[in-house]
Amino acid sequence: MVGAVAGCLVLMLGAAPVSAAHGGEARSRAAAAVTAMMGWYDTDSGRWDRDAPWWQSGNALQSLLDYVAATGDRRYLSVAAHTIDVQRAPLPWWPEGGGDFRADSTDDTGWWALALVRMYDLTGDQRYLDIAAEDEDYMGRYWDPVCGGGLWWDIPTQTYKNAISTELYIELAAALHNRIPGDRAHLARAMRAWRWFAASGMIGPGSLVNDGLTSGCANNGGTTWTYNQGVVLGGLAELYRATGDRTLLAQARRIADAVVSGPELTHDGVLTEPCEPAGSCNADQAAFKGVFARNLATLDRVLPGRPYRGFLAVQADRAYADDRDSTGRYGVRWCGPYDGASIGSQESAVALLTATL
Repeated sequence: MVGAVAGCLVLMLGAAPVSAAHGGEARSRAAAAVTAMMGWYDTDSGRWDRDAPWWQSGNALQSLLDYVAATGDRRYLSVAAHTIDVQRAPLPWWPEGGGDFRADSTDDTGWWALALVRMYDLTGDQRYLDIAAEDEDYMGRYWDPVCGGGLWWDIPTQTYKNAISTELYIELAAALHNRIPGDRAHLARAMRAWRWFAASGMIGPGSLVNDGLTSGCANNGGTTWTYNQGVVLGGLAELYRATGDRTLLAQARRIADAVVSGPELTHDGVLTEPCEPAGSCNADQAAFKGVFARNLATLDRVLPGRPYRGFLAVQADRAYADDRDSTGRYGVRWCGPYDGASIGSQESAVALLTATL
């Protein structure tokens, strides 16, 4: 029996509980979701759904490569290489970047660069790490003293400093440091960015991250999207690996706990994007929860006792039971009902299911 609460289907008393998948079952669920995701892949353009926002192909690439890393299933590694080879060309809408994923918004560059770091991890091919470092340098050019620091999100107009661009920069710079022997420069930039971010006011009093800053450099009260909570967790986990500073983990846990235990983003135990109750999530927002799941898993792996593993398993079980069609496609609302899929919702599901492996 089911009932609707705050727009989310809730298992009622007497209903059969959903049991957590383990081992081979969890892997088969992830594999089926990846197979379905590949149905959106367009070989000619090297993108997943060429009509979807460009950054989502970078995020889909990350989801695919995380799956490869978790399972050893390398069937699609050649697709990943093809995607990078095609998409590294100068962008038709922003040729000024010169290619190699240097886009007109710093966050778009960050998504692709993090995927390249994962590609380096899987292949050992130095050129992928070199491009990621080139991208970090490009993003860093748009750090300036306005508001005391931070990256501009919109390169052509430079009117908005937001959370996601600086969060991606922190994670990318720290990840590069952790992979480049003897590096100091990337770590210094990552730490500078984190210190600025922590003092910027974007982390609200309830430990949730708002979208960005006003022109007067104050928290703009923008939506606390799930991906803004997630990427900072990945960045703090990378910084912890670099420094051993456990205060970074304490801050990460405050943010993570505000999501998984607070009422704003978790309804009846299921992660819920703020746009879901109204059914108004757009193409970008459909991908956000998977970004959170990926980064929560990254944090969880460096914490004693794996405190968030159970939460991730619940999300995966609910999505599998209630938000999936017979072909393995997933929708936006993990608590259901399934009402169609997009590449954004599918790459999000792949990230979630991979996070439980």
